[in-house]
Amino acid sequence: MAKESKRQLQISEVIRRNFSLVLQQEGSYIYGIDILVTVTNVKVTPDLGLAKIYLSVYNTEDKQAVILLLEEEYARLKSSLVSRIKKHTRRIPNFSMYLDETLDEMYKLNHVFDKLNNEKKSEEE
Repeated sequence: MAKESKRQLQISEVIRRNFSLVLQQEGSYIYGIDILVTVTNVKVTPDLGLAKIYLSVYNTEDKQAVILLLEEEYARLKSSLVSRIKKHTRRIPNFSMYLDETLDEMYKLNHVFDKLNNEKKSEEE
């Protein structure tokens, strides 16, 4: 995979920061006040035309449903994002949102390791 250009990295960071702010403003209207959604990463294509926004979702079992709710509000979210980033870039990328399950996987692995360690300790005793 090709290394991202300096411009791609800059635009990714601008989108990450500003989409986080958009979610703070609009999120409670879309998925409620109990659910927490954070932007974990943004990848922008070399032509700066498409951004992949990776989101972590907390305080709910059905994380994919939250992503679907966000996708239903795409126009609203894009409008809010555009108003924030239009000064930073000439071309406003379209974006797609993905569930980032990295932290969930990490917690599962930690749980497995803790369980294995506890079993090992009880065998040693």
